[in-house]
Amino acid sequence: MTHRFILGIDLGTSNSVIAVADPEIGSTVIAPVTQILGANKIGEKETLPSALYLPHNDEFPASAIQLPWQVETARSHIIGHFARDHGALVPDRLVVSAKSWLSHPQVDPKAPILPWESELSDIRISPFECSRLILKAISEGFVHAQSLQGTNRDLQEGQVVLTVPASFDEVARTLTAQAAREAGLGQVVLLEEPQAAFYAWMDQAGKEWREQVHPGDCILVADVGGGTADFSMIAVAEKGGELQLERISVGEHLLLGGDNMDLALAHVLMARLEEAGKRLDEWQFLALTHAASRAKVRLFEDDSLEDVSLAIPSRGASLFAKTITVKLDRDTLTQVIMEGFFPKVAVTDLPREDRTAGLKEFGLAYAADPVISKQLARFLTRSLANVRSNPALQAMVPADAMLETILAPTAVLFNGGVFKAQPLRQRVLELLSSWRGAPVRLLEGFQPDLAVARGAAIYGHYRQTGKGMRIKAGTARSYYVGLESSRPAVPGFKPPVKALCVVPQGMEEGSELIVEEKEFGLVTGGKVHFRFFSSAIRGGDLAGVILPNAERDLEETHSLELELPQLPDLSPGQMVPVRINAVVTELGILELWMRHTRSEQKWKIEFQVRTE
Repeated sequence: MTHRFILGIDLGTSNSVIAVADPEIGSTVIAPVTQILGANKIGEKETLPSALYLPHNDEFPASAIQLPWQVETARSHIIGHFARDHGALVPDRLVVSAKSWLSHPQVDPKAPILPWESELSDIRISPFECSRLILKAISEGFVHAQSLQGTNRDLQEGQVVLTVPASFDEVARTLTAQAAREAGLGQVVLLEEPQAAFYAWMDQAGKEWREQVHPGDCILVADVGGGTADFSMIAVAEKGGELQLERISVGEHLLLGGDNMDLALAHVLMARLEEAGKRLDEWQFLALTHAASRAKVRLFEDDSLEDVSLAIPSRGASLFAKTITVKLDRDTLTQVIMEGFFPKVAVTDLPREDRTAGLKEFGLAYAADPVISKQLARFLTRSLANVRSNPALQAMVPADAMLETILAPTAVLFNGGVFKAQPLRQRVLELLSSWRGAPVRLLEGFQPDLAVARGAAIYGHYRQTGKGMRIKAGTARSYYVGLESSRPAVPGFKPPVKALCVVPQGMEEGSELIVEEKEFGLVTGGKVHFRFFSSAIRGGDLAGVILPNAERDLEETHSLELELPQLPDLSPGQMVPVRINAVVTELGILELWMRHTRSEQKWKIEFQVRTE
């Protein structure tokens, strides 16, 4: 199907962005979004902060926070710049980082749990609903802003490419696509964020991009945004005289980024206030964290500023009666972020293992070690293991890139708001060069906080027209389903759970496979329990491979309990022979089917429920 335009949407942890590609004229631009900028103030901005504010019923007149295309007389939420800025003053009504909760393995993403630390339980919404509302706000704001420019857009005539972290598991990917569909965006195409950033770089470089990379290059895409650190490695090869690009490794899902830096700055500033005899309660500390985030951005964006003043309000009838002020200076910013998150470490200095306490405060599963330098070393170490496990990948990578402990990149492309800061880019380049023992080239990219949306629209254009070089990628991981061992029971011994590979790493969109070699027994007519596993470092496993110990060799991603209807003439709980059929749709969604070998009956196993 040919679409009149392509929308690329970056649903970011901190900021969301939309870009539009017009196939007829071949242009791709970042599109402004109409949003609430203040009480009785509507305007257009290139970014829509992924912040949702839940106002008190009497806080604003309905007309003061109503968008032009809305006809209702009351609003239950505000999204965007005003939500972020005003919400910093009333943090227990502000929802941020909803995207990170979509991938939390121990919560129901459709349960009303946000704002997480708020005591106002009657106003809470779910991470899924917040994501849906942000997607709805950015698409409606785009349509209105386009109309102001004299262009009428019907979203039904366009194709939406929506980006997700490369590290997202299939549950989080499916939930994101579902949120987009329920926001009125139809069936979206999913694209990994680091790949989108690379497409934006290729487009900006024009024909010269082929002169900046060479066969044998291993290109690290380092994407550190507000809530996540996302790493991918892209190999450049040559076949028949033509360049080929293939994504050969992705990182783990790391909740590590600008949010962690904001928290670190807030702790430093709170210590200064306490030294001056000023104590903050938990509510004020939340406000300080939001204020530190805005101050950090201002200092990184404006080199002329030496410091920024922060105001921390008190709760009460007179909101600003006891406002506390503190300054964030440039030296503190540099010391906390440069030496705290990007210190110079050895390539063998990997992240520390988290010591598991008997009782923890429940919340987002932030990375145990906040040192991004160490997390990057771990990614390169795991990348080497993945390449060595797969002969096809080894053939693409030159021997001098496979060092003793890491797969060493020859070039790096930065992305994400954190890397807008030149000192941080320079520090990472120095680290990579020291680890490799040779200079690592910098690929000058598009604006690092806008590139993902732009690259998504460009990819959608390539996909529709067949023009432009596409990165060979497919599934970022290999996926497995747990198998119960068929062996006699032994007192006191629990046999290990085996794992059947159902989706090999790199299985491409629009393809399917059936594990033909063996039948499996599926229990029907009652509740059954499935366990799912994955690996980012076993690129050589083919569909049908059975591993003897899933818990030892793999990462458990989620489990699913459901009731399968029984077949006619069979008693409940009886096993039926099935073959497993895996499908990766054209839109990038993974489906798993169990097909009865004696009839046309089949059962679809949904990737939508997590471990309870």
